[in-house]
Amino acid sequence: MADLAKYQQQLTKFQSSYLKEAVKEPFNFWGLAGFAVAAAYTGSVIPLLIALIFEVAYVLTLPNLPMYRHLVQRREKERLFLAARTAREKLIKTFTPREREAVEYLRWLKEKIQDNYKKFTGAGALPSNLVTLDQRWEDFVDLLDVYRRRKQHLKSINRQAVHNQLSQAYRAAESAGDEKTRRIQQTNVEILKRRVASFDEIERSVKLVEGQLQSIENFFSYLNDEIVTMSTPEKFSLLDFEQLSDSIAMTKQMLDATADSIGQLDAYNRQMGNYELLPEANR
Repeated sequence: MADLAKYQQQLTKFQSSYLKEAVKEPFNFWGLAGFAVAAAYTGSVIPLLIALIFEVAYVLTLPNLPMYRHLVQRREKERLFLAARTAREKLIKTFTPREREAVEYLRWLKEKIQDNYKKFTGAGALPSNLVTLDQRWEDFVDLLDVYRRRKQHLKSINRQAVHNQLSQAYRAAESAGDEKTRRIQQTNVEILKRRVASFDEIERSVKLVEGQLQSIENFFSYLNDEIVTMSTPEKFSLLDFEQLSDSIAMTKQMLDATADSIGQLDAYNRQMGNYELLPEANR
């Protein structure tokens, strides 16, 4: 998925800046400040020369230590995670009341399932499959955003008007009095045919996402029903979490494949001044 690739790209880029991170460390700053104070107090440049020697040794050593690199990577992962969570919560606030209700109910159901598992089993930690419910909830939010935007796209289009334009273009091409006019009208026909095809493609993607959203909701409800009758903790290993994960991945791949059609409609809405229908209007 594009989001995962973007995250990995950001992390890879960050991993090349260990030196910059080492210089920004508070203990490095305060160490240099201490030498500067000592130089000012003594009126000698010797503390500054010592600071320079220590700083060179510091920047040549610390950024290359595996332990420090792991620390920097962990901090960056936490920062990216927090940024993504903040952006998602901000996105949820742009949803309609009904959409927010669906999101918050699923969040509540997720937490209830996880809490009840610990309560009924006495386990101190969740099994890996129940931990993935957090990701499935995030998938639900992201897919719901795609679903609502694509439905807005379709509502913004007068499909009958486009079909009428296509019929007129066909007739104009057939009745053209010269080759130049005929080529112009045939070009118009091909553009309108692509628009009609893109409408159908987006409509199919909307139905697919709608079904995927329902499957996530139903899976959460199923888990909630099962947990109260769970006989052993191992029963959860029998539930097909992977099937849901694979289904979501397939849906996201399909959405990526139809991104060009959405881009064409974005350009159309931007040209027509329908700015409220553009993705950035919902961010």
